[in-house]
Amino acid sequence: AGEVVTWGHDDYGGDSSAVADRLAAGVSSIMAIGLGFAAFKESGEVVTWGEFVHGSDSSEFADRLAGVVSSVLGNGVAFVALKEAGEVVTWGDPSFGGDSSE
Repeated sequence: AGEVVTWGHDDYGGDSSAVADRLAAGVSSIMAIGLGFAAFKESGEVVTWGEFVHGSDSSEFADRLAGVVSSVLGNGVAFVALKEAGEVVTWGDPSFGGDSSE
């Protein structure tokens, strides 16, 4: 596991300074979608950054993402996380799967 270093346009994930402390160690994989990124950590934590609308801000779902996440997938404009207990959490563009509340 390691550290994440980003570069490029700020709005499209090139600036991860808001979450840099959480990306400094323990990252096992990264999922990229159109304008956002999700880092999956060894601890089961998910860290997101990039363009707000396209899944890069998971802060609204932080309470549901707390605990151990088993996997994360993206479709271009939204993310889905499968938690260890079997719960599914989605975020991103609601028109493309980012809102599974209904």
